[in-house]
Amino acid sequence: MTYRKLSVLTLAFAAAGFSTVLSAEQASQQLQEQQSADSGANSNKSKEQVEVIEVKGFSTSLIKSLNDKRFADTVVEAISADDLGALPDVSMADALTRLPGISAVRTGGQASEINIRGMAGGFVFSTLNGREQVSTSGQRNIEFDQYPSELISSAAVYKSPKASLIEGGVAGTVELKTTSPLAAKKDHNVTVNLRGMLNDRANEIPDGTEHGHRFSLSYQGKFLDETLGLALGYARLFQPSVSTQFVGFAYNAEADIDGAAEAEPNELISEGFEMQHRGGEETRNGYMAALEWVPSDKLTLKADAFLSKFDTEAFARGFRVKFDGANAAIGNPVIENNMLVGGTINRKTNGNTRVELVNDDNTDNDEVLSLGFNADFEATDNLTLNFDLSHSAAKSNFRNGLLWSLVAEDANAAVPVVDPNVSISYLLNGLSLPSVGFNQEAAFTDINRVMVSKYGIYPYLNEDEVNAYKLDGKYRLDNNFLSAFEAGVRYSERDYSNDRSVFEYGSDGMFLSSQPPLKLTQDMVKVVNFSGAFSHFPSYLAIDQQKALNAWFPQGVPQPVQTWGTGNTGILPEQRVTGGPDTAWSVLQSGEVYENVLSAYLMANIDTELLGLPVTGNIGVRMVETEQLATDLTDVGGDATLGAQNIMDEAGLVNTRYKPGVIGQKYTDYLPSLNLNFALTDSDQIRFAAAKVMSRPPIDRLASNTSYTIDAITGKVNGSSANSPFLKPFYATQYDISYEKYFEDSDGAFVAALFYKDIESFINTFTITDFDFAAAGFPIPAYVPGTEPGNPDGLPPVSTKPGDYTTAVNNENGGYIRGAELAYTQVFKFLPGFWSGLGFSGSYSYTESEIQQQVSLGAQTIDITLPGLSKNVATATLFWEYQGFETRLSARYRDKFVSEQVAVEAQTVNFDGETVLDYQASYQINDQFGVLFQVNNLTDEPTKSYFGTPTNTGTIQFFGRQYFLGANYVF
Repeated sequence: MTYRKLSVLTLAFAAAGFSTVLSAEQASQQLQEQQSADSGANSNKSKEQVEVIEVKGFSTSLIKSLNDKRFADTVVEAISADDLGALPDVSMADALTRLPGISAVRTGGQASEINIRGMAGGFVFSTLNGREQVSTSGQRNIEFDQYPSELISSAAVYKSPKASLIEGGVAGTVELKTTSPLAAKKDHNVTVNLRGMLNDRANEIPDGTEHGHRFSLSYQGKFLDETLGLALGYARLFQPSVSTQFVGFAYNAEADIDGAAEAEPNELISEGFEMQHRGGEETRNGYMAALEWVPSDKLTLKADAFLSKFDTEAFARGFRVKFDGANAAIGNPVIENNMLVGGTINRKTNGNTRVELVNDDNTDNDEVLSLGFNADFEATDNLTLNFDLSHSAAKSNFRNGLLWSLVAEDANAAVPVVDPNVSISYLLNGLSLPSVGFNQEAAFTDINRVMVSKYGIYPYLNEDEVNAYKLDGKYRLDNNFLSAFEAGVRYSERDYSNDRSVFEYGSDGMFLSSQPPLKLTQDMVKVVNFSGAFSHFPSYLAIDQQKALNAWFPQGVPQPVQTWGTGNTGILPEQRVTGGPDTAWSVLQSGEVYENVLSAYLMANIDTELLGLPVTGNIGVRMVETEQLATDLTDVGGDATLGAQNIMDEAGLVNTRYKPGVIGQKYTDYLPSLNLNFALTDSDQIRFAAAKVMSRPPIDRLASNTSYTIDAITGKVNGSSANSPFLKPFYATQYDISYEKYFEDSDGAFVAALFYKDIESFINTFTITDFDFAAAGFPIPAYVPGTEPGNPDGLPPVSTKPGDYTTAVNNENGGYIRGAELAYTQVFKFLPGFWSGLGFSGSYSYTESEIQQQVSLGAQTIDITLPGLSKNVATATLFWEYQGFETRLSARYRDKFVSEQVAVEAQTVNFDGETVLDYQASYQINDQFGVLFQVNNLTDEPTKSYFGTPTNTGTIQFFGRQYFLGANYVF
């Protein structure tokens, strides 16, 4: 008889925070059920004897993950419930980055977006309990920091698809699951976890919060002779969010600085840079509920709900330096790679070179809701039907309130004026902090010089929801080739809306007589010094934004509105106000997207022998019909015969230029897939997978919002149609092959894999410089509105000029992504004495691609790699367990990669490689009570980025270490 050595399968819940161990009989029965249910199961194998090896603690979760991978019918990486419950990960993003080929993009020091096999988060599709999830970001990929690890019982990353999986992930599909209450070991149990937190950098941040906490409470119960189950969970996170940062801005201007224009292109000039303290508080409250009922042996009903609210209050204090591009006087230039990286920038007469003191307060309220109902019915001995109804909704309300201050000649003057004597000296230092100097430095802390010049608030309101209906059927066969047929149909309706609004008062570059600056008082400000590595930067005034606004607007700050703004052509003449800001973007960038998807699949599960080797797997095809539509405002120049209508905004202004409508397209795709698993021996197997996959464009990029602006000073016209409802998905054909070795004499495995993705197309955004908007049909006036000859204000006329036009297209020039993965896990049980608790788990991934994309730097373009691609990604965990004590050190490394940083606007940059270390120690005092100590980001690893080459500094940002001390109690 064949003996298969298998570690105990555990069923633990992340909300419980502890491990439970099944008996040998239960583990054997569950293994048989899993083998019968999975298409990779052989009926003869279900009768094999299983030797159960009990392993508790962190090693239990590792072996459970290997078992999930071993018996899966696709190329998959898994994290068991024990793993999630044992590690106090702040979110699911942290947990997932421990898997081979998975890396994270840190936002605010926390892992949020994940990349799979060198592809960015936009290529990752995610489900919760098998149901599509929408996001608060306006993208396809969910923000994993929205999902508390305490409320998720298991996670899997499907690197190869099968026809029954919902389409959408070129990189892969992440499946999260909440608990099944009837699978709990005990009839009733309650678990409480509490952890205190400290960030060691918060004391450097003015008004920074040092301490936080995590708390979770869960209940699991079974009733009515274990036919009714209930699970409830609550998880709270309150943590400080702090960082000290330098951010270089994009190179968006050019000039002949060295006087050699005929011999070489003009040099590129950065927009400037900023140095800031950032702080705030993040509060996440997560709720989970599941009710499961088995009224008969043939029917199982389950309803579940998940709700997560993530609220952020954040502030930024410091400087923002604006060079004014080619309009500035540049002395002592330092040029590298045709880019200005140092020099002395002086303000010209009527120029706009300046140093802004930044005092911003932002709020972000995000909410994710997922509801589902599932009925599983065994119609006959061979036929099983499953019906699923789901609702997923996300809301995001981000309000960034920006307060600008400038240096005045004399803040006490009857009519204050901006000090025109501005001189800025700087020299970038690559991935280290730069040298900077300001001639106005002494004035930055003087309320007799500094005045508030502008306040602006620019809310982003996103709402996204999907309702889906799914019916699946499985018919089991008893023959020598196929074990079952599966078929299903799914229909979903998705609605996405994005609303912008605005309120602005004053100017960030000058003092306006019509909206005069605010004189500061001592009770509104305090002097702040930079410290540590940033100590050579000058001190500044941190302003209490609320006190300043109360003084500036004693009747209350007006609320932002969605408005056509002032000074815009097309607004009724009696409503126009010359010289005002152009805020029509708040209307043009708002809109809705509708997406209806009908899909169906047919899949055969394989269970046979080939050349004497057992072969399992599946082959199938998925048909997907997609209809995508977006609301649209087409500029028809006010021609009523072409459909122009009077469109009123929230401020009561009426625009006569646009024709409203709904535009879009409909298309159908067929996605075949094949998964095969060859059992070489009881412990060795080879997997092969091939499939055609797709990822739809980010939902916000299907909006129709072509718009343009006219610079009131230079007359330059800039436009964008970066979004389009006519964008098609990303398509790829992919192949996977892997060898898996599961150790017989000890617990662990070795896995080696190769993968290849042939990317057929992807979305690229191009910027066309010197684009003639008027010649292309845009209704561009000859002069900047308000400066026309003979205008009532008598302003000098400024003629409009060609500028930059940014647009998005489906680039049909694809290419390959290919790579290799290695993973090794070993629990050294064979070592003597207490050393038997020693173990190691690690992985390494290498990924390369021939795909090159282009981004604009001024009038030039440079090639960049595919966003999210790191050639080298590695993880390693060394752990030791002994008589209730457990300690482990974990590291995750990723090579340099391309992504976006957020400054004044989102900017595409190269991020430098990083290594993040975490440490944890815990002791289980008795069966009920345990204590824990943990340090995240042990070395205070910064985030660093650059433009093109490391000499052109992007971001240098430090977040601090997070210390946790806590306990859990089970009763």
